[in-house]
Amino acid sequence: MTFPVVGMVGGGQLARMTHEAGIPLGIRFRVLSETPQDAAAQVAGEVVVGDHRDLATLRAFARGCDVITFDHEHVPTEHLRALEADGIPVRPGPDALVHAQDKGLMRARLTALGVECPRHRIVTDPADVERFATAEAGGFPVVLKTVRGGYDGRGVWVVRSAAEAREPFRAGVPVLAEEKVDFTRELAANVVRSPHGQAVAYPVVESVQVGGVCDTVIAPAPGLPEASALHAQRLALRIAAELGVTGHLAVELFETADGRILVNELAMRPHNSGHWTQDGAVTSQFANHLRAVLDLPLGDPRPRARWTVMANVLGGDFPDMYPAFLHCMARDPRLKIHMYGKDVKPGRKVGHVTTYGDDLADVRERARHAADYLRGTIDE
Repeated sequence: MTFPVVGMVGGGQLARMTHEAGIPLGIRFRVLSETPQDAAAQVAGEVVVGDHRDLATLRAFARGCDVITFDHEHVPTEHLRALEADGIPVRPGPDALVHAQDKGLMRARLTALGVECPRHRIVTDPADVERFATAEAGGFPVVLKTVRGGYDGRGVWVVRSAAEAREPFRAGVPVLAEEKVDFTRELAANVVRSPHGQAVAYPVVESVQVGGVCDTVIAPAPGLPEASALHAQRLALRIAAELGVTGHLAVELFETADGRILVNELAMRPHNSGHWTQDGAVTSQFANHLRAVLDLPLGDPRPRARWTVMANVLGGDFPDMYPAFLHCMARDPRLKIHMYGKDVKPGRKVGHVTTYGDDLADVRERARHAADYLRGTIDE
């Protein structure tokens, strides 16, 4: 019996956890990693070290793979079209993935589909930003984003005047201006879709951001009306179908005070807002992403517990986190710790923890305590 080979471009923690999900299935996993020290390169059996921006490297990596998928969205779109022309299945394909690579294209396509988004426009210079703010966005402040390359708050600026709007244009790439939405909280709808159109939706979650970086995810989003949750799930499923997504799609959302749901960002890969599914769902986002790109039947996305909370572990001033395991595990035997094998640097995502149970306040406190103790911000 021959088991398929999945090639994942990118060697970060998403590839590491996707590889882990494929082990019980006997899936062979190949990683294209920038360095041998990357999170997935430390654990995967087949590792190619190279530059994902180089077509020859991508072609050499893809030889012998049954399908190519991604840990990030940064592979040049024209290179993915070349792989498809070579007869290599690329999932998600370039026609879908470009909407996660280019925020301007994403906004234009979603608007054409009638999906509610923040008011937006491509702007050409600081004076054009002022025109957008004054005439279209209800005034400053507004949000500026480079259309390609930004993540975790990078490539995003909140500006309060035309004078503050110079920095984004120095990158030499188009800049998208958006109204600064007065939202009550951020949500995420995670769905998975296979090539033949089967799709599943996970519970809508609340995503708490700190400094532009995901800090905590609560599943399901507390207090979200059932009608709003269903709307968000249906919206994500519709976007996946309309864009032709294969694999996992995360739709990041704003919930406004008047109950509207606006689309903020798209990610076509496993996503931080779905990490809770490793321990909190019948089938994790990583396992379902693999099933989807291999066109296997998708697994049950339902939660295992009433509440699951994921808290990211960020690097602090204590590089050796292992001694903290003793305290965290003894204090909470139900705690799940996931470390990424990364060097600890202040503010860097180096792992996450998940907790679950019937009492949301207790579950949140346990997750927050463990994440803070591992980071070294508390010592008891």
